[in-house]
Order: sequence, then structure tokens, then C-alpha cells
Amino acid sequence: MDSQEPALKRVITLPLLVLYGLGVSIGAGIYVLIGEAAAQAGFYTPLSFLLAAVVMAFIASSFAELSGRLPKSAGEAVYVKAGLRSESLALLTGAIVLISATVSAAAITVGGVGYLLELIPAPKLAMIVGVVLLMGGIAAWGVKQSVMFAAVFTVLEVLGLLVIIGAGFWNQPDILTRLPEIVPAWGDTVAYTAIFTTSLIAFFAFIGFDDIVNLVEETKSPAKTLPRAIFMTLAITTILYFLVSTVAVLSVPLEDLGASTAPVRLLFERLTNSSALSITLIAVIATLNGIVLQIIMAARVLYGMANTGSIPAVFGRVHPKTGTPLLSTALITVSIIALAALFPIGELAAFTSQMLLIVFTLTNLALISLKLRRVPAPEGIYIVGIWQPILGTIGCLALLIGPYLL
Repeated sequence: MDSQEPALKRVITLPLLVLYGLGVSIGAGIYVLIGEAAAQAGFYTPLSFLLAAVVMAFIASSFAELSGRLPKSAGEAVYVKAGLRSESLALLTGAIVLISATVSAAAITVGGVGYLLELIPAPKLAMIVGVVLLMGGIAAWGVKQSVMFAAVFTVLEVLGLLVIIGAGFWNQPDILTRLPEIVPAWGDTVAYTAIFTTSLIAFFAFIGFDDIVNLVEETKSPAKTLPRAIFMTLAITTILYFLVSTVAVLSVPLEDLGASTAPVRLLFERLTNSSALSITLIAVIATLNGIVLQIIMAARVLYGMANTGSIPAVFGRVHPKTGTPLLSTALITVSIIALAALFPIGELAAFTSQMLLIVFTLTNLALISLKLRRVPAPEGIYIVGIWQPILGTIGCLALLIGPYLL
């Protein structure tokens, strides 16, 4: 590309970056998948979220260091290329990230449309097309504007979850003393198998911190800001997911929770005995937020891959007025519409998790390789011990392969 062409602008601060990560995670997670997870793991759903969070903690550590070593958009593909010294693996990684982001946004779209149809009777396909086109337009508008738009939505999402947590504890003051109910008896292999297999769906709910690294070229002081944003995002989502899922399984009959297409709405109604309009609107906001943020991230991956020569340079062109890669954004938007129209949410979520586990495995192996080869790291970046990417690799492979062995 010509060096005189427009480039991405550093306009994103730590608060905006954390809200971006939370917006992706929460929009793709608890509002959409709590019912799906409860249908599989029952009372033990909170432990599935905790298991997924533990694996994510090791992966987050690797991303925190790699974002400082290699501060480029298309982060995972760049990491794999540098660490494993393979152009083909890097291209495969970038392709998987793109596919998983697109499929993830499609899953969020299906969940969000489920809530929207509670408010506005309309053909499902028309709703999908309208929602995704609108979110694609926001993503193309400008990164600062779209991330600020998403930040406002994210605050509302978190407030909605806090209301549910508060209502749960208000209605059931003994909820803390009932925590042993979410822990299966030692030796209950059926329960532990359910926890383990459901953790693959729960893993989907934590997607977000990894998207943060793809905004590195638009972040102020990225060497310090990105690691902090990654860990803050993971910590906040873990606490929220554990508390909401605990309140859910101890407050609502599991068969009702698992069968609902709008599980958070159902939870709100049962806990507050009041109109669910407000929480339905927040759930819609959460899912719309997740869609626009996934479009932003996926478009940045295309941009980064174009700039490294892995795909045609046209996908790396930035519009001089919006400061965004418009062609990449348009391509991702159309792909999301197609997937959301064709597949159910459970299949989309499981597929996304499997694809990302492959990417995270390769990313951890890349960091292990860099450390074994003693490739020097820039001064002042966040550094982890080699045992962390090793445990991250083991955790990813366990979640990826384990369900097929049980």
C-alpha cells in the first residue's frame, strides 16, 4: 500500500477498550446463551462458566504479552507468523479468526432477533437483514464513534445484569448458603461430564478480550493499555457470569430456562414480578452491541491481513473521511446476514468456540516458540512465564478434544 494512504487513528483509551471488550463478551454471552448452557449443565452451569474462565485466564496472559511484542491489527495471524514462522499457518489463523468472528456475530444476531421479535412482530429474515445492515453502517461510521456508541450500550448491559443479580439476592437472601447445590458430589461422572461439555458453550461467552488486540493500532499507549484492558475485561465478565448463572439456576425451573428463546427476559419476570419490557430492551441493546463490535473486529483482521500481504491490498484501504476499512466492513456484514439466516444459535456458538480454540492453541504455541528461541521482547511490555502459554495450550486442547472423548 502507498504510505500516503489514510491509516487507522489512535483514538481509543483504556475505559473505551474495556467497554469494547465487555460489549463483545456480554453481547455474545450471558444474554444469549444462559438458557442454552442451563439446558445442558443444569444446576452446575456456573461451574461451566468458571472452567471456561480458568482456561481463558492463561490465554489472556499470552495475548497480553504478544500484543506488546507484535502490536499489529490481525493480531493472532501476526503472532502465529512470527512465532511459528509459517506463512500458511498465519493465513489459516487469520481465516479462522475471520470465520469465527462472522459466525459469532451471526449467533448474536439470532439471539438478538429472538428478543426483538418479542417486541416487534415481523418476519425473522427481514429482522435479521435490517439489524445487521444497521450495525454494519454504525461500524463503518468511524471507530471512535462506533466504540463510544458501543460503550454506552455496554454500560446499560452491565446495569441490566446487576439488576438481575440484585433481585436474585433480594428475593432469596439464603442464596449464598445454597451455593453447595451448584457443586456436584465427588464421583458424579455424569455431572462433571455435563460441566465439561457445557464449558465449550460457556467459552463462547468470554469471546471479547481477544478482540481487543485487533484494535492495537487505534489504541493510545497500547503497550500499557492492552494488557490492563484484557485482564479487566476477563475479571469483570467472570464475576458477572458466575453470579447471573447462579441466580438463574437457583431461581427458575431449569426446563423453563432451557426452553426460553429470551432467557434473561424470563429471569427478570420471575425475579421481579414486573413487566419485562425494560430488560428486553437491554437484551436487544446487548446483542446489537455485540454485532457491531464483532463487525469492527473482523474488519480490522481483514485490514491487517491485507497490510501483511496475505490477502489483496484492496481490503486494507481506509476511507479518508471515516477512517475505517469500508470494503472489509461491507464484506463481513453481508457474511453475517447469510449465516444468521441459515443456522440456529447453538450450532453457531459451538462452531465459534471450536474455531477459536484452534486459534488460541496456535497463538499459545507461537509464544512458547518465541520464548524458546529467546527472541527479545521490547522494553516495558507485559511479560509472562513460559508455563502460562503451556497451560493455555493444554486447556485449549482439553476443551477442543475432551467432549469427543467423553
